Amino acid sequence: MLKNKLLEKLQEALAAVLPIVVLMLILSLTVAPIPSGVMLSFLLGALMLVGGMMFFSVGAEVAMTPMGELVGARVVQTKNLKLILILGFVLGVLITVSEPDLQVLAQQVQAVPNLVLILTVGVGVGGFLVLALVRIFFRIDLRLLLFGFYTLLIGLVFLAPEKFRAVAFDAGGVTTGPMTVPFIMAFGMGIAAIRSDSSAAEDSFGLVALCSIGPILAVILLSLIFRAEGADYTPLSVPNVADSVELRTLFAGGFPDYLREMLISILPITVFFFIFNLIMLKLNRQTLSRIGLGLVYTYIGLTVFMTGANYGFMPAGAYLGQTLGALHYRWILIPIGALIGYLVVKAEPAVYVLMRQVEELTAGAITGRSLQLSMCVGVGISVGLSMLRVLLGISVLWILIPGYVLALGMSFLCPRMFMAIAFDSGGVASGPMTAAFLLPMTMGLCTALGGDLATDAFGVVALVAMTPLITIQGLGILYRIRTRRRKMAPAAADPFRDLPNDAVIEL
Repeated sequence: MLKNKLLEKLQEALAAVLPIVVLMLILSLTVAPIPSGVMLSFLLGALMLVGGMMFFSVGAEVAMTPMGELVGARVVQTKNLKLILILGFVLGVLITVSEPDLQVLAQQVQAVPNLVLILTVGVGVGGFLVLALVRIFFRIDLRLLLFGFYTLLIGLVFLAPEKFRAVAFDAGGVTTGPMTVPFIMAFGMGIAAIRSDSSAAEDSFGLVALCSIGPILAVILLSLIFRAEGADYTPLSVPNVADSVELRTLFAGGFPDYLREMLISILPITVFFFIFNLIMLKLNRQTLSRIGLGLVYTYIGLTVFMTGANYGFMPAGAYLGQTLGALHYRWILIPIGALIGYLVVKAEPAVYVLMRQVEELTAGAITGRSLQLSMCVGVGISVGLSMLRVLLGISVLWILIPGYVLALGMSFLCPRMFMAIAFDSGGVASGPMTAAFLLPMTMGLCTALGGDLATDAFGVVALVAMTPLITIQGLGILYRIRTRRRKMAPAAADPFRDLPNDAVIEL
């Protein structure tokens, strides 16, 4: 059974990573020559990404998703709202502190200590997870919450120091990564499954959407306390290995660090679950063994994935940005960036978790492939806009604010299910690949052009998280139009439907 799952996930991982490898090879042989050492690191990193995605996907399906559903369903059965909200807050903080992408972002913000930033973001996610649970229980319209809080964010962001604005919106994207998404989405499914009304399935979506708002608000408020003056952002160094021995040394030297970091990441939620099981779930040994094996797969997958991404993809992305930035015909950055964005989202591990859960909850009415295509188009547009923004020195707010206004307006036109999935998908799309490849590429480009990393390079994660909101809701509006046309088609095809039978016979 697990062997078949591993083979299936291996095929998915190969289909996701190979297009990026082919594109990099084409670029390196044409417009952007890349040193052989950087290319070797990239190829080894790609191989590790394939293996990491395979193990992580199986682990998420076997462990993280069942854990979230079991905890969510059992908590609701207690019918103790206070206990449910307290556990929701604790889970939100624990799972966010465990998120690897957040730790990477925290290292770049020099004005605030890493631990302070991580805990602040964790509290933001925990608080909004509580709000998301309240919404499910009291059936509050998700549109109203999103409209109200994004309006608040747009108003508050102008009070934040300029160097914090892009970082704040980036924080909303990186916190909903490979650790957070499978557990939180499954937690919502477990809670909503207890309800028997028709809107329960729709209400199981939206948790990731609300949890993405919490970090943005938390970082904006934090920036009003920790002023950004003196904040520094150092460009990424690109190691160029000379031979295979140096390549082995580079990856082998970083692997133990990620073994430790991923253990620290996965340990809090693992300890919480097994304590929760002793007190409330009391699962049998076979189920616990299966979940334990899934956690091991998740740990292995994340370790291999993050090592390959950080030591293979990150330097290659930074060097690619520097090389493209030195071209005389810099306009080519926009279509190249859009194509890279389109391909990169296919390699995000959490995207496949969302695709599978959407297909399950909608009984195939919304296919995973159509959802993935909408996300790919959205991310492609966002990366193209990021390249344009760096070239012209445009503030990220000039794109984010109109984009969110458009997305919020579309939410009143598309079906509720599509709207909730769209706002969830924004956080899902901006995962490890965005932080490990797209952000370094934008920073490399910004360095080549002599721009300000804090104001020009940061913000690509925020744009990646925004554009799927528009493209997936566009898919929902198209779905609604086609559904209405199908309903109207039989009536339009029968011109005699309003005539009595004898009149038709006479005619």
